[in-house]
Amino acid sequence: MKLSPSITALIDSLRHLPGVGPKSAQRMTLHLLERDRDGAQQIAEAIETALAKVQNCDRCRNFTELDVCEICSDPKREATTLCVVEAPADVMAIEQSGGFRGHYYVLMGHLSPIDGIGPEQLGLDTLCERFDEGGIEEVILATNPTVEGEATAYFISQKAKDAKVKVTRIAHGVPLGGELEYTDSSTLAHALTGRTVVGE
Repeated sequence: MKLSPSITALIDSLRHLPGVGPKSAQRMTLHLLERDRDGAQQIAEAIETALAKVQNCDRCRNFTELDVCEICSDPKREATTLCVVEAPADVMAIEQSGGFRGHYYVLMGHLSPIDGIGPEQLGLDTLCERFDEGGIEEVILATNPTVEGEATAYFISQKAKDAKVKVTRIAHGVPLGGELEYTDSSTLAHALTGRTVVGE
């Protein structure tokens, strides 16, 4: 069946969203056109506004509408502790946990030479400048437990150590309430590697 160019374009556009395949994109398109044109208009306007206003924070590279984001400009946060993450979604996850009150640095990716992503693309030169400026006592490496994430963490840890900054890595292991029997082998391997002495 040949669809109109506008419908085809909308289906193709929705497929840019993660996890949305051809069938899902088609279903969303038909739903918006058939039952929720007001909702479609709201989505279109919200996307247009976000694209026009959202930029990267000058300090941490997270998404914001300001030159310096709310977290970086909050005087109640611990400026001496810096958590390095791969993406804005990681900042959201950590903030929702409520367990961190320091600052962040968002790489917007990880080292991947095969994809042409090196230190420059991740803003690691700016991060190293912050280490050299002083004021940062601890950097927490919260990159993903993948080969690329580990390589990125190692690179940053060497630069931080050169600047005499304490380096820690978030633990990756068995979740609270989880059972070993149902834990995947990769998670168990990380848990064993990152084991700690009881009582410390």
